Amino acid sequence: MKFGVLVSRIRVEEKLLFEELNKRGIEFDRIYDDEIIFRLEEKPFDYDVILERSLHHGRALYALKVLNDWGIKTVNTYEVAQTCGSKFLTTQAIIHHGVPTPKTTLSFTPEATIKAIEEMGYPVVIKPSVGSWGRLLAKINDREAAEAVLEHKETLGNYEHSIFYVQEYINKPQRDIRAFVVGDETICAIYRGSEHWITNTARGGQATNCPVTPELNDLCVRAAKAVGGGVVAIDVFEDKDRGLLVNEVNYTMEFRNSIDTTGVNIPGRVVDYCLKVAKQ
Repeated sequence: MKFGVLVSRIRVEEKLLFEELNKRGIEFDRIYDDEIIFRLEEKPFDYDVILERSLHHGRALYALKVLNDWGIKTVNTYEVAQTCGSKFLTTQAIIHHGVPTPKTTLSFTPEATIKAIEEMGYPVVIKPSVGSWGRLLAKINDREAAEAVLEHKETLGNYEHSIFYVQEYINKPQRDIRAFVVGDETICAIYRGSEHWITNTARGGQATNCPVTPELNDLCVRAAKAVGGGVVAIDVFEDKDRGLLVNEVNYTMEFRNSIDTTGVNIPGRVVDYCLKVAKQ
């Protein structure tokens, strides 16, 4: 078994994965993305499987494309990274696979976006189409705030900031759900609680165990399959009228706050899945 792990730097999650591999006597190589040189006409590596853990979406995406095109198995695949790396592509995938999600609009000018927001009704959330850790989200409560944020985004210059992705605001019960899907199973889930409307643990949200009900398992597995499957984290909102709604799907998931909280050996389950992929 030749096992590789693509990394940017070694965080808590990577240390836990390395410990799991060492416990099993599985030799592995750390492949640092800042040292890679791909000579595109040559097969770069010879691994049975590579686990992608890069911090940089762009590096992960391009590396996975090269590796997969040469037939090297990866967790996750290029297609999964491409979809999950874009909130727009994720939304498209889950909508067209019949997975419930908050109402969302896409527009290209501030004028059209104001019209879309006012048809949807305040408050709304404006998000970058690419991003993580709850960064650059804006909750918009009225027209003045909408006009100010849209002007700032348009002035930033990057074309991504002129693609306006707007989502209805879900009045969730001061928490959301982060569920972890490995293959065909939701292995565990946590509530992320906060008095702030952004509940990411990276922004101070507190983790508590969330029971994985049949309903939650079914929803999250469907969402994972919609984006291509593998090892993903699903962010779920609880809406008092519509029930569970999938908000986002993350392809290089963090789990340091969820192992003790849930009692599930998440790195062990990730390694199990990688070994399964290697043998397929």
